[in-house]
Formats: sequence, C-alpha cells, structure tokens
Amino acid sequence: MVQTAPLHHQLVTELKRLLRDRAYSPGAQFLTEREIAERFATSRATANKALTSLASEGLLEFRHGAGTFVREGVLDYDLQRLVSFTDKATAAGRMPSTRVLAFRRLKADDASAEIAARLGADPGDALFYLERLRLADGVPVILERRHVVARHCPGMTRADAAGSLYAYWTGDCRLNLSGATETIRAVNATPEQAQRLGVPKHTACLLVVAVGALADKSPLWHEETLYRSDLYEFRNHLGGLPRPRPAMGQMRDKRPAR
Repeated sequence: MVQTAPLHHQLVTELKRLLRDRAYSPGAQFLTEREIAERFATSRATANKALTSLASEGLLEFRHGAGTFVREGVLDYDLQRLVSFTDKATAAGRMPSTRVLAFRRLKADDASAEIAARLGADPGDALFYLERLRLADGVPVILERRHVVARHCPGMTRADAAGSLYAYWTGDCRLNLSGATETIRAVNATPEQAQRLGVPKHTACLLVVAVGALADKSPLWHEETLYRSDLYEFRNHLGGLPRPRPAMGQMRDKRPAR
C-alpha cells in the first residue's frame, strides 16, 4: 500500500509551490485560512496548521489585525538543522545562484594547521578548497570559504560546487550527514569581502565557522561563511524552562542498631 504524507504536509508543499512560482510576491498579503480551505478542499484547522508551519520556516509572517503576508527581503538561517541555501531560497520564492570563485585540490599541509586539525587530516591528505558567492535574485547574500576532505567525495568537480553541496553529498556520494558544530559571531567585512557582497566597507556581517560531520562522526568539511546581516536573520526555537527534578537519594534507616 502506498503511504501518503499527512494532509497538512501536502498542503504545505502546495503553498510553497505558490511562493516558489511567484504567485505572491514578497510583501504581498497571502491567502487566508478560509481561502486556503476552499481552494484546496480542506479544513480550516489544516489550513491554519500549514500557515503556522510556513511562518515557523520564515516564509510567511502574521500581522495582528491585518492577516498573513509573504516575508520580504530577509532570508533566514535555521540553527537547528542543515538546510541548503538552494532549497531555502527556492522555498522563499527567490532565484538561487552560485558563483564559484575558486576550486582546487590541495594537501592538508597547504591549509592552516587549525583547519587540518579540525578535519582530523594528516599533512598528505587531499582536500578540496572552494570559495563561493551565493546569490538570491542576483543579489549577493553569502560569501563562503570551505575545505572538504576529498576521500569522502573524490570525484567532486567545480560544476558540483556550483550547486547544492548537501544534495551532491547525500545524492551522488551517498553520504549520511549527521550535522555540524557551529560558532557564530559578528564581524566587519574586509574591503575585499565587502566588494564581493556589494556592501560598504566594514559593514557588520554574521560569520559562521563550522565543521560538518558524517554519521560516524568523521569530519567532512570546514567552512567560514559570511552572511549579510541586512538580508539574513538567524532563527531558533527555545523550549521552556526545565521542570525542577525531584530530589534523588536513598532513605536512611534512623532506627538504633541492635
């Protein structure tokens, strides 16, 4: 028996298609619960659940007393999971593209000692080095420098680097990505970085330094990725405060010993 996705997941897919096809431009008012329910023959509860999902992904925003609108300008970075820039931009109705500024094969001892150590690479191990400029609707938004352990994807080419690396690694290379350990801090763009990103010199940006790993915890890549802070925001969901835990211990027998 063929299993189908839950109704609200199917609805989310359809609504994302509307955003991707530019049926609703950034800043425009989106469909209401009632309109979605009528258009897709579903309940208003399911429509509400789908709208909430899209808002949580940063694609829509609720404005009190006004309705639901397509978010404009800002792309969001999900701090809880790996999501490719290509998928994120496409889902937001933006046209993603990539300029590969550098792509070459080198040995680990040609990289910095810190990067080699983080990748667990010996001096003679082969790495790929790439620099990429990621654009949304032709506007530069991300500048990336990345080192990749070559033995995990020995056939990687410059053409592969022009697309989604996550899709290439999980598809063509059949790698199982377990996630990445990241640090994030604010920095000022250097003159060269600013020129590539199309912003004034010393503009404040967000720098992500990360090491990504495979399912067996083997490091796969090290990246230093610069995000334009005027076009990107970082999003996370925090759970509630932990409940106090009951005291644990062993009951003592206070009866006098015989």
